[in-house]
This record gives sequence, structure tokens and C-alpha cells, in this order.
Amino acid sequence: MLCTQHKLKGPSEDELSTFAVLRRVYIERDEVKQIASILQRGDRIHLFRVGGLIFHAVGQLLPSQMANFHSATAIFPVGYEATRIYWSTRVPNKRCRYRCRISEDEGHPLFEVRVLEHGMEDLHYRDASPDGIWDRIVQQVAKLRSDSSMLKLFTENLKGEEMFGLTIHAVMRITESLPGVENCQNYQFRYGRHPLMELPLMINPTGCARSEPKVSTQCKRPHTLNSTSVSKAYQSTFTGELNTPYSKQFVHSKSSQYRRLKTEWKNNVYLARSRIQGLGLYAAKDLEKHTMVIEYIGTVIRNEVANRREKIYESQNRGIYMFRINNEQVIDATLTGGPARYVNHSCAPNCVAEVVTFDKEDKIIIISSRRIPKGEELTYDYQFDFEDDQHKIPCHCGAWNCRKWMN
Repeated sequence: MLCTQHKLKGPSEDELSTFAVLRRVYIERDEVKQIASILQRGDRIHLFRVGGLIFHAVGQLLPSQMANFHSATAIFPVGYEATRIYWSTRVPNKRCRYRCRISEDEGHPLFEVRVLEHGMEDLHYRDASPDGIWDRIVQQVAKLRSDSSMLKLFTENLKGEEMFGLTIHAVMRITESLPGVENCQNYQFRYGRHPLMELPLMINPTGCARSEPKVSTQCKRPHTLNSTSVSKAYQSTFTGELNTPYSKQFVHSKSSQYRRLKTEWKNNVYLARSRIQGLGLYAAKDLEKHTMVIEYIGTVIRNEVANRREKIYESQNRGIYMFRINNEQVIDATLTGGPARYVNHSCAPNCVAEVVTFDKEDKIIIISSRRIPKGEELTYDYQFDFEDDQHKIPCHCGAWNCRKWMN
């Protein structure tokens, strides 16, 4: 519905003549649920609009960037993108789109704005601060309006962080739920992490001990996990033998166990900061011994493809999350994986990773090897292949029997 000033010329099928409806309309008023539903769609671009801002992508922060990529009032994720609709710097009394983006330049945030205006060449602005860019833009707009004898534009209260959308409450709820933002020491949190925000963790080299050593400047090697042998417990379930340790828990068929796991795994675990390394997976309830906790999911690829992807991920400074199923296939969870990729390594683990066959497909299941109380971090032995001293990866599990090296 449009006001008389902006009413379209001629008839329009999309225009409403009244607010009356002939059916019940339910409006979702819970803002957090609305934002979370958008983020959980699985796409990299999460499009929604708040006033004159169109939000596109939240981006991500690496542990090494936490110190420089924030202020007291805003967080600056690398890869953040949004569009601000604001007055044009070239045409009086007309609005245009300002595409805002945050990137990295020598360890510091670089703020970029591209002016998109129909029929005109794009303009590009770059600066080390959001205020530096928007002060220039606003001054040009104010001068144009002044030369055109238009209403004066009061620019004193315009802030660069606000024009980028970084201080909008909906965006702040998202950025404050990014992994690792608790390390932004100078930032004043307003909302904090929300459990409904399951953000896409695509760039996180040191978010888990699996990915690489504690400091990203150390050696990088293709780290592909290996599982233990196929669970004898499952084999005994079908032969009728009930004398194995898994017999008491796994008395049902493996298909029913797997179906139950697919529906209940969210009640078993939650993601949080780890005392071992970066992020970790924790028990959300008491887990009995031999419980199927979670499935390690991702894209099943061949060894040759895995080798190529490892090189690509390293060139993009991404963390590598891969798990070997057998001699020919690997599960790549780097971009399309689930929370199981954040289970950290330990030399004294409380879980094991088993390759189990369901419907003629090999699945990797994380199974508890002892009783795990609620709140304890889940761990298992990565079983990396042994490497020479040049490519050693230090272990930070802190177990009493820690081997000091993961490989």
C-alpha cells in the first residue's frame, strides 16, 4: 500500500486498496527466531532488510583478527556485506544503493563502499574506518543538496558503523553470535551469543585442533582423520551374539538406531568454547556408555578430489575438516559439515569414531566409549598418520597421558 505521493500511475495488481484480509494472518513477532530461520537456510547469502539497510552476509573472524577487528560499539567480520539505501552524491533528491563490504588489509579491517546508481558508472570508496568513508559521502551529499537549494541535511549524528549496519540490533545479534567474539576485549556486548544462531562456520582455521596447530603461522599439512575399525558391536547385533560390550545398548537393529540418532542428535550435544582448542562439542545431557552421539556428515569425495580441495582450502586460509572413510573415499566437512567436525582430539578420549554401514552406505558415527556426564567436552583420538619432526602437530588436550604430538 502506497501513499498518495508515491502511488503508482495506472492500475497495479500488487497494490492493496485496503488492509482488510479475508483470511487469518499470523505474524511472527519473535525477532530472534526470524533472524535464526534466515541464517539456518544453509545459503552463504542471508538476505533481509531493516529500514534502509539490506543485509547480505555476516562474514567471519579468525582468532588472530579478534584484537583489531572491533571497536567498543561494533564488530567488523571479514566478508561482511550489506547495502545501504541513501541519498545520491550526483543526482539531487534521488536515492541510490551503497554496497558496503569489510575485508582485510595487512591484519587490519579495510572498509569498502561501491556506489550503484542506474545509468552511471560505479564509484568506489576505501578507508581504514567506516567513518572515514561515510564522512566523505555525506559531505558530497550535503554539498549537492545545498547547491540545489534543497533542505539542509543534518549529518552530525550520522556514524559510519551505523551506515554499514553494524550497530543495527538485528545485525548485532548475529555478529555477537559469531564463534570466538568473546575474545574481542574492547567490545561492549549488548545481547551476547544466542543458542538459536547456528552460523555458517566456513572460515575457521584454528577453530578446532583438527584443523591445524594452535598458531596459524605454523606448518599446514593435509589433516585427514582416520577412524577405528568397523564396530564389532554392530556385527554382533546381526549375528545374534549378545556377549560384546555394545550388546546392552545396541539391542535394536542398526537402521532403527540410526533413525533415532538422526532425530535426537541435537538433544545430545551443544557447541561452545573449548579448553583444548577453539570450539568444541559438549554433552547436553548425561550420555551412557556406547551411546551413538552424532554423525560426522559432509560431502563424500574421492581421494583425488580431496587432494585438490586441500590445496584450494589452504590457499583460502580455511580450516580443513576431512575424515577418511576407506582407502578410496573421504568425507569433506569443510563447507557442508555438521557440528561433529568440532569434536576435538584427546589422548584420553571419551568417544570413538566408527565406520558403520547403513543401507549400503558407510557412515561415520561418534560413539561414547564411557559414561559422559552433562557438560563434559566430547573428544576422540584423531589417529593421524605419523609424520617427521618438520610436520609435527602439537597436542593441547592436557590429558594425563598426552603424547604431546597429534601425529
